[in-house]
Amino acid sequence: MQATATLSSKFQISVPKAVREAQHWEAGQEFVFIPKGKGVLVMPVPEFADLAGIAKGARKDGFRDRKDRY
Repeated sequence: MQATATLSSKFQISVPKAVREAQHWEAGQEFVFIPKGKGVLVMPVPEFADLAGIAKGARKDGFRDRKDRY
């Protein structure tokens, strides 16, 4: 899928309908902008409930803490 958009005089961009539908993005959803070289990665901010279990199986030992820093 390839789609384009134009930056308005108010520095706004409308996300093309094909992209919104493919990504299941909704009005009012919050996004984060991550600079990548000369471009930007746009990702939706996850809901807190979606993060539940994300670290399941992670080791609890060997982590770094502020105490081990200078």
